[in-house]
Amino acid sequence: MPELPEVETVRRQLEPAIVGRCIEAAEVLDERWTQPMPPSEVERALAGRTIRGVGRRGKYLILSLDDGSALVMHLRMTGNLLLCLSERDGQAPLGSMELGADDGPQLERAVSEPRHVRARMRLDDGSELLFADVRRFGQGLVLRGRELEGYLAARLGLEPLSEALTAQEIARLAAGRRAPLKSFLLDQIGIAGIGNIYADEALHRAKLHPLSPAGSLKPGDCERLRAGIVAALEAGLRMGGASVDDYRDARGGRGTMQDEFLVHTREGKPCLRCGTEITRVVVAGRSTYFCPSCQRRLRRPRRKARRRIGAR
Repeated sequence: MPELPEVETVRRQLEPAIVGRCIEAAEVLDERWTQPMPPSEVERALAGRTIRGVGRRGKYLILSLDDGSALVMHLRMTGNLLLCLSERDGQAPLGSMELGADDGPQLERAVSEPRHVRARMRLDDGSELLFADVRRFGQGLVLRGRELEGYLAARLGLEPLSEALTAQEIARLAAGRRAPLKSFLLDQIGIAGIGNIYADEALHRAKLHPLSPAGSLKPGDCERLRAGIVAALEAGLRMGGASVDDYRDARGGRGTMQDEFLVHTREGKPCLRCGTEITRVVVAGRSTYFCPSCQRRLRRPRRKARRRIGAR
């Protein structure tokens, strides 16, 4: 599933290309993309609107429109948002490519459009914004004002690359939690944008075992975890995201973060820090990779026994 670095990469690519452009027409090709909104309602809400901004909250992409509404999209497991440029002076459509496992951004492999397109938006410069999604879990909704604010607030917590993420805030969020640290990081209502890949990478950088209870974190652990989260996400941004499976950027290109993984998908390979073999376990239904030597497992503090009344 695309996580914060992948979604932010797409946002940064789209922003200079589509802000100020008018959506001349929108077509929803799969009614599941807009559920629970009717496709026709979303099409009407988008047609004729000018894009004023491209934002991100957690793993959500947000196109702000000139009437105060916003198109809120989630890529889910296999979604891709691709910008297909108009053909001018013989230029091939950038970003419209068959999405195979080994495909890259080579223009000579460009075709009319990618497979599994669920929605398309035609812009006033002749380009098209396409939402392609093999497994059809992605979503696009048009929301406005307080409706938009409430929708995001109910689903998302702190932005991990903002000043709001401090060691003290991590300690507050983790206090009393018995869930494993891996599960704690995957909970979007606490810290938004972290998924399976960057949770593993952050915990390795913080030297913390993924099965440690979240409530066992001490102040120093919280500071290392904060630094690990930021470092893992910033590495993902530098590499344009991770194309482990279906993810492609807005131009149809692959990210390269998968070439820089410290632990994720590296089961049986030596830890790059201490040489111990990387181990894989399943946490919250997700494959989880860690070094059993240098990632310390914390223990939940024991509760103090209550003194019985009348005891001497």
